[in-house]
Amino acid sequence: MNLIRSTLHMLWMIVTVIPWALAVLIVSPFVNSTRVYWMCARWLKLAVDSGTVIMGIRNRVTGMENLPLGAQDGAVLLVKHQSAWETFTLPAIMPHPLAYVFKKELLYVPFFGWAMGRLDMIHIDRSRRAEAFNKVVAQGRRLMDQGVWVIMFPEGTRIPRGEKGKYRSGGTRLAIECGAPVIPIAVTSAKCWPRKAFVKKPGIVDISIGPAIPSVGRKPDELMREVEAWIEAEMLRLDPEAYPSGEARPSRLKPGEG
Repeated sequence: MNLIRSTLHMLWMIVTVIPWALAVLIVSPFVNSTRVYWMCARWLKLAVDSGTVIMGIRNRVTGMENLPLGAQDGAVLLVKHQSAWETFTLPAIMPHPLAYVFKKELLYVPFFGWAMGRLDMIHIDRSRRAEAFNKVVAQGRRLMDQGVWVIMFPEGTRIPRGEKGKYRSGGTRLAIECGAPVIPIAVTSAKCWPRKAFVKKPGIVDISIGPAIPSVGRKPDELMREVEAWIEAEMLRLDPEAYPSGEARPSRLKPGEG
């Protein structure tokens, strides 16, 4: 049954993404980037809602009160990454537009990537690290001045359930450069949608939004250690079955392998 449900959901995604992407390509030259973003976010919400209806995957979100309240307040969201589910869900539930930092190769994915290229997001060339980070800071500062929140996955890739990747300090460096708070977010999506799995199973995905952590006067590595400690402790609380030893197993994955 889970195979049938997963297949139906995948077919639904394929069938709907093509007209959605074409609509974005047609409309984007004539409207501002914010309107294009919310147009895309509505499709992502449909993708999440269809995942609930077809596959039985439900979100349980806590901590929304920890998000900045001002319309122009910037923030850097640092998120535990276990599957594609959170990449769909977070734009669907957040009150501000989000700008993902992602590798430029995703722009070449038919329809989905073409539409992403019309959004005001931060796509980087990972082979040019110094240049890439300068681009992240420049674009991140501009976007956050407009009230857009930058979202990053500090482990750099999707991490299997019960494991912990290496937390890299790019997100906290960006926050410090821009004077923006960091928002740590724990996500248990691998309980229902394991990394790179085609067959998903019904259940509850917890999305826990932590308290904002000020970045002013902090050091990037020190701040990232605080983010890591909060996320991993929250993962253990939310999904104790994944951590039989009481702590996460080190992941063997390298950034970009997910």
